Amino acid sequence: MEVTYRYANASRVGSNSQQTDMSFSPDLSRPPTFFVGELKDKRRFREAMSSLHDVVISDMRFKPKNREEYQRWLAGEEERLLAEFVSQSGKVKAELDAVSSELADMNRQAGEVLAPYYKAQNTYFDYLYKNDMDAWYVLDPVITIHPDQVFFECFSEDESSYGKLSCQYDVFANVSEQAYGTTNIDYSTKLYNEFQKIRDYRTTLLKIAPDGFNIQTSGGAEYDEKKIDLPESWVRGFLQVSSAMTLPMTTLRLQPMDIHNLCLQLKRKKERVGPRSMRFELNPGQPVQVVMEPWGDVIRFDRSIYQGNTARTVRVWGRRRLLILERLLPIADHFDVHLMGDGLPSFYVANMGPLTFTLGLSGWSANDWSQAGNFDLLAPRETVDQLTSQRVYQALEKTHQESAQSLATRLQLDISTVKSALAQYSQLGLVLYDMTNDVYRLRALYNAPVDLDEIRFNNEREKKAANFVAAKLVTIDKAESDQQGQQLVGTVMDNAHEYHVALSIDNDQRLVKGECQCHFWHQNKLRQGPCEHMLALRLTVSEERLS
Repeated sequence: MEVTYRYANASRVGSNSQQTDMSFSPDLSRPPTFFVGELKDKRRFREAMSSLHDVVISDMRFKPKNREEYQRWLAGEEERLLAEFVSQSGKVKAELDAVSSELADMNRQAGEVLAPYYKAQNTYFDYLYKNDMDAWYVLDPVITIHPDQVFFECFSEDESSYGKLSCQYDVFANVSEQAYGTTNIDYSTKLYNEFQKIRDYRTTLLKIAPDGFNIQTSGGAEYDEKKIDLPESWVRGFLQVSSAMTLPMTTLRLQPMDIHNLCLQLKRKKERVGPRSMRFELNPGQPVQVVMEPWGDVIRFDRSIYQGNTARTVRVWGRRRLLILERLLPIADHFDVHLMGDGLPSFYVANMGPLTFTLGLSGWSANDWSQAGNFDLLAPRETVDQLTSQRVYQALEKTHQESAQSLATRLQLDISTVKSALAQYSQLGLVLYDMTNDVYRLRALYNAPVDLDEIRFNNEREKKAANFVAAKLVTIDKAESDQQGQQLVGTVMDNAHEYHVALSIDNDQRLVKGECQCHFWHQNKLRQGPCEHMLALRLTVSEERLS
């Protein structure tokens, strides 16, 4: 899906010995949204914005070694090796030597011709990575201005990590201009480097430039337009984050030193075998314990007492993404951790006085937020008629942020109806749930309407699986866990035919074995991924675990 951003000019930071001006250029294709304020808590803002940048450039995907040069060498040596093998036949030997000599000469000439190309290609990509990293990232951050705070949102390169920085107005000494709304801002690596120059002794102004909109209305301006083929996975990931925040979770509070100990353990040791998970052991009234697998090292947080009512054990994967929080450790007061369950998303909220940084992590690094096969949070909620949904949304438009209970009281509606209506708009990218303040906020994800049917699923099998679950055509016969992982057995009714499904999931939450009776499985096994019946069974088990 193609989206066009229009900027009057590039974002910039100017600084001298006494003052620093940070001017972000907003997207002029959106309704006017601007903000001008003088920063009061400069050091915390600098570190928090730097952590947000760490989220943007985070990429935990497996990167195979570049073997192109070796393959070229092997291709050149293949004829020579073959010639040596058959060189014992005297008559053929002379012919092979002549051919090998000619082939070697041709390979040498080809190498000389292509060498500048390969060298220039590698040099170009090295230059981009070191000097123009913006060419590697296509999506600008989203910023929202509300009556009580300004917040930035972004996604990581691998789309497995979500970052949100909320700045209450106490961060600013004074606010001179503002217009509420959501916009994209022109953000670059050079801008990040300038952030590092922010100092406490300099007056620092944060501007989401209002003059850009004045230029727009004059009709004589030239705009910097960015036409971006917006990945559907990016949109789907944002919508899943919004939905995930509304679900019930296990909450605990950790001290900055506790997060430091986790990061220290991850930096000191490198796992070579699975499971690569952190196991939270939570007992009411007892210190929180984390077991680092596969080593079995136990880290006990004596200052962090679990306040829940029931004992729980929760395992999470993709733990190295926690290193993003390292820069916040000296300035954070505490961290609130929200865990959904084994192999499910988790949220780490750094509280820094008037600043709040939320890091949302998918179930594991390889399973980004857009993967609907294992964790689909975009399924429709309770049906609410269109008129009631519009009433709820219009009421929220007037205040920009409000709790579900307050909206229900004001509109004289049942709170479940209000939450269902807000969930519908959350799925459309128009509403965001703020888990820190327990309020819903207006936030239009981007400047074009979201076609939910277009982006909801990665492929047709996921769509069919969701339909099976919604129609309650899935029956769970067995869902057992042991030291090897999980064993799931069930049946799925498809076109009046009952398919028996069996799944084996290892301790790293990977589907390692599966069987079904359908044609897709018999033809492809798991080479093309699981069939819709396997996806439906696993999705049903996940939903039951959440409920």
